[in-house]
Amino acid sequence: MVKYKKIKVGEKYIEALWVKLLSKNFILLRGSKGYAMCGYLDLKTAEKFKDAAIKIVGVANFRQALNAKVHSLTQPARKLGIYAGQPIKEALKIIV
Repeated sequence: MVKYKKIKVGEKYIEALWVKLLSKNFILLRGSKGYAMCGYLDLKTAEKFKDAAIKIVGVANFRQALNAKVHSLTQPARKLGIYAGQPIKEALKIIV
C-alpha cells in the first residue's frame, strides 16, 4: 500500500509519501530544499550527494512523523539552520 499527500507548511506544501513495506513503514517528507525521512535514511549516502537530509525515528504514519523531532541530519541540513532535537514542523518550514 502507498499513500501520497501534500501537507501545508506555512504558505507552501511538502510532499509526503508513506509506503507499507514487509515489516515496517517507509515515510518521506520532501520539500524544495531537502527532505525528512524515517530510519531507512542512510545519512552517509545523503551526505555523499550533498542532500539536506533529516532523519526521524520511531514513526509509523504521517501524524507521528509531523510530531517527531530531528534525530540526525546531514551537514547541508545544518547549514540551513536545522539541528538535532528540533521539532520536525520547524525543520520543515526551512526545507519547504
